Amino acid sequence: MIFNGMLEVYSKALNETIQVERFIGKVLGENPGPTFVIFAGIHGNETAGVFAAESILKTISSKIVKGTIYAISGNLKALKNNQRFIYNDLNRLWTPENIVSIKQKTHLNPDEEELVVLLDILNNILETGNPPFYFIDLHTTSSKTLPFITINDALINRKFSKHFPVPIVLGIEEYLTGPLLSYVNQLGYVSLGFESGQHDESQAVTNSVAFLKMALVIAGVLSKDDVNDFNNCFNQLKTQSMNHQSFLEVIHLHKIEKDEQFKMLNGFKSFQTIKKGVPLAVSNGTNVFSKRNGIIFMPLYQKQGSEGFFIIRTIKPFFLRLSAFLRRIRVDNLLVLLPGISWLNRKEGTLKVNLKVTKFYAKAIFHLLGYRSRHTDETHLRLNNRERVAKTVMYKKEKWYRKF
Repeated sequence: MIFNGMLEVYSKALNETIQVERFIGKVLGENPGPTFVIFAGIHGNETAGVFAAESILKTISSKIVKGTIYAISGNLKALKNNQRFIYNDLNRLWTPENIVSIKQKTHLNPDEEELVVLLDILNNILETGNPPFYFIDLHTTSSKTLPFITINDALINRKFSKHFPVPIVLGIEEYLTGPLLSYVNQLGYVSLGFESGQHDESQAVTNSVAFLKMALVIAGVLSKDDVNDFNNCFNQLKTQSMNHQSFLEVIHLHKIEKDEQFKMLNGFKSFQTIKKGVPLAVSNGTNVFSKRNGIIFMPLYQKQGSEGFFIIRTIKPFFLRLSAFLRRIRVDNLLVLLPGISWLNRKEGTLKVNLKVTKFYAKAIFHLLGYRSRHTDETHLRLNNRERVAKTVMYKKEKWYRKF
């Protein structure tokens, strides 16, 4: 049975309980403008975003809003039980193949039911809302962390996220299957994930509030004059992130296999520098050592979840500028001239690459051009490009786009 009633959500960090529905809030502005969509509680044990969205929307008057703001509860059943998910991770179900399969089922589990409801809401917003569209997904982590942004690697996402004084992590879509924002990004819209802190820290709520206020101003939904503490929000995020504003990319994931007994060793926190060979976790009674020098990212300190830890590294500004230039002039059109590479879907920016020849092509080259890899079968890779589907024209006239 699909649950859409009033729900009590408890924050251990604040020792407070609030009542929310599927729509945490909606503000229809008196002036035309963008459509701004906030998702919170896609993972039911991550309540900071729910509290942040509720606190902001209840204080915003439609008189000062340009466009429309939606704040949507993600997994109501999981929020009710204060757990990440019930049967399946809702933030790993958003692939076209999964969605088709779920729609064809006679009986759905609770997390699949949530997806169907959210998909209907998303489609309705896109059909009835006014462009440009912005999508924000609020999260927290099980480990200590700086606040940070995760994005699929499209230039529109880079340009928007660069306005925030926090680390920005690219390329996670290459390692995760089915996040909600990857699905939205495939549709071509600006979409950012914001991780505000550790689950039960009060700072995770205040960081989310600061981020949302900034995002609403940058998107043009609110004016800076209407957010009296805008500069305080900027300074708060800058301080909380320890002045660490840079682009980073994921280079490794320890994926927890079915029936694997995994336990992260104590004491690690996101953005902590690690050396090759240091023990990070225990898997089936054996130490897991870091395979390279880098920065540890989102180490798992909770029972639910299938990603043990990531390793990331900083991207040099030169390569960011180079990749932007190469994408603008569509250098990727030349890739199909290389042996073993062909278009799977040119319009959607999907390449098919023979695994026998991939060893001759540097992965970094594909990344520069905006391609991230996915296995299709035993003989080929599928490379997806966010630039070719990005609705860049929709955002080109926005102030935030022109600034960078």
